[in-house]
Amino acid sequence: IVRLPDCYQPNNSQRKISSRTFIRAEVGLPENCFVYCSFNANYKITPEIFDCWMNILRGNQSSVLWVYVDNDIAADNLVQEAVSRGVKSNRIIFAKNMSNEDHLARYKLADLFLDTYPCNAHTTASDALWAGVPVLTLAGESFASRVAASLLTSLGLTELITRSADEYVQKAIAIGVNSSEISALKERLNQNKKNAKLFDGKDRAKQLEKAFRIMHERRIGGIAPSAISLE
Repeated sequence: IVRLPDCYQPNNSQRKISSRTFIRAEVGLPENCFVYCSFNANYKITPEIFDCWMNILRGNQSSVLWVYVDNDIAADNLVQEAVSRGVKSNRIIFAKNMSNEDHLARYKLADLFLDTYPCNAHTTASDALWAGVPVLTLAGESFASRVAASLLTSLGLTELITRSADEYVQKAIAIGVNSSEISALKERLNQNKKNAKLFDGKDRAKQLEKAFRIMHERRIGGIAPSAISLE
């Protein structure tokens, strides 16, 4: 295993966000509400994490959940499951497919990204953070359940890492009913990402090159393979 510093995930620091300005009405979002979003692939939405999301919506009545779906069956099933958990169907808003640049631009309409569990958002979490939307995650013990925690740690936003379903729900509600807190989180995110190594593609390339050099030097020196940690 070769462990790179900061975060395992490489990111393109030159990604473009469309200059298009979306308004809530054109994507089906109500004007005066807190928007939780999750643009993960539908297969990552487990009954357990959906229970959490519905608890969050019930705990913050002035909110909606904005999710991505790529087929009508998924949309129908999610609405049905929401209603069965006591949440009105109009509080689940569906995002349609669009170009990546426009997709990143529409993130500005969201307030807080709700991560999935046990398989976290990977590139999708980076999308949200790059677009300026804080990510709330539930961290587990597996690699797939610790991805967003790694991203948030590299950005200095560790308070958005929760360790239990109850903590995840309560923190999402607390943020959602406190406009000053979400504003402060967004400001910190936008400031921190300017200098964070997470979005420094050139630095990540140098780290990887360093790892390759060390591995090659060990090989030509006849040194047996072993774990390497770069600092």
